[in-house]
Amino acid sequence: MIGFYDYTVILTYISFISGVAGLFSASTMHLRWAIFFLAFSGLCDMFDGKIARTKKNRTEDEKAFGIQIDSLCDIVCFGVLPVMICYKMGMDHIYSMLILALYGLAGLIRLGYFNVMEAKRQVQEEGARKYYQGLPITSMAIALPILFVASPLFPSHFAFIVVLHIAVALVGFLFIFDFKLRKPSVKQVFLIVALVTAAVAVIVFAWRGWWSLMQNRS
Repeated sequence: MIGFYDYTVILTYISFISGVAGLFSASTMHLRWAIFFLAFSGLCDMFDGKIARTKKNRTEDEKAFGIQIDSLCDIVCFGVLPVMICYKMGMDHIYSMLILALYGLAGLIRLGYFNVMEAKRQVQEEGARKYYQGLPITSMAIALPILFVASPLFPSHFAFIVVLHIAVALVGFLFIFDFKLRKPSVKQVFLIVALVTAAVAVIVFAWRGWWSLMQNRS
């Protein structure tokens, strides 16, 4: 079979499957589970690079494949899936769909640019990057679950949808805005993981009927 199937890419493959499950969930209005799968894909993405770098004898083909497959997975999990979730949550007007399309395009541009620059960087130096250039596309796997969990704090469903529009537009813009963001330390990564895990646990196990209640508060 073509491709690579060792442990260095297993988390990327799991992340992709989770993203597809999230698309199925969102399309059938199981939004809690769609958010769960989005967050789970984000958790996988936090550790896939670290696991891949534990293999010291990776060939150049394996390294190049890792870069490409990671970005292809990311555009599905953190580009297409959030678009579907936000559309189902209420971003279904013409201007909303324009924002979602631009968000997806910004994510696509960012990942294509990253692939080019990362391939060049790996030729020149070893190890992982110390800085992100622009906001990483996986940030939506943190921002959207937290916003989703916090939605009962909004005075109405309409207020939540307004904030959702602003958040999607801002995050999409930051994907392609040229600034440096220091990568989190291992301790910070575990803190982020704990925060997102707690948010997802609340979504899945505690607030079973809250989304319907939110919509009735318009």
